[in-house]
Order: sequence, then C-alpha cells, then structure tokens
Amino acid sequence: MWKYYAVLSAVFAALTAIFAKMGIKGINSDLATAIRTCVILLITWGIVIVSGAGSGIKELTRTNWLFLLLSGAATGLSWLFYFKALQLGEASKVAPIDKLSVAFTILLSFIILKEPLGWRVVLGGCLIVGGSLVILMGK
Repeated sequence: MWKYYAVLSAVFAALTAIFAKMGIKGINSDLATAIRTCVILLITWGIVIVSGAGSGIKELTRTNWLFLLLSGAATGLSWLFYFKALQLGEASKVAPIDKLSVAFTILLSFIILKEPLGWRVVLGGCLIVGGSLVILMGK
C-alpha cells in the first residue's frame, strides 16, 4: 500500500512545482511559501479533526515533539529554498535537482537510521544523482 501513497506523493509533488511556478510570477517567493503553508495547515488540521486523530496528541513524547519540530523546520527551509529556486529557474530543471533529496535520504537513512542498503537502492540513488548532475551541467 505504501507504494501507492509514494506514487501519489510524486504526482502531487509534480503538480506542486507546476502550480507554484505559475503562482509565484511577480510576487516574493517567501510570501508565496507562507500562503502555501497556510493552505497546507488548514488541510492537514481539517483531516486530523475529521478523522479524530487529534486525540493522539496527548501520547506524544518529548522525543516525538523534538523530531517533529526539527522535521517541520527542515520542511520550512526546504520550501523556502525550493520556491526561490522555482522563481529564478525553470521548473523542469529545479524539480529534478530538488529530487536529490532522495539520494540524501538514502545516505542519511543508512548512516542515521541504520537501514540496510541493497544494490537496487544504491543503483537507483546513483542514477538520481547522475540525472541531477546532467541537469545541473546543462545550460
């Protein structure tokens, strides 16, 4: 089931790049990110409220809070840089380079989370890096 969610994530990430590029014309990229963040906030809290998942907030530990806050900070910084890159560059070049995050995730999951690395994961990560380098070196 996780594979379906991952594919849907990729589809919506692609739409994010296209819609964002169209939406940031003539405005500050930080303002665009703030507006986008408000929309995300409303949608996610709406889902939490409707599903009743909010009751789980009492079960969060200090470790949960720490890493969720760090993840939120990293996400916010990622979005700010992403929108700035989209404002200055072409979406067809920015989005694939942004996907270097996959290769970084593979490496960090091995180092920090001690997840195993199979040859397919290593090969896929290398192909992503290679593709990003081709895009980076192009005009």
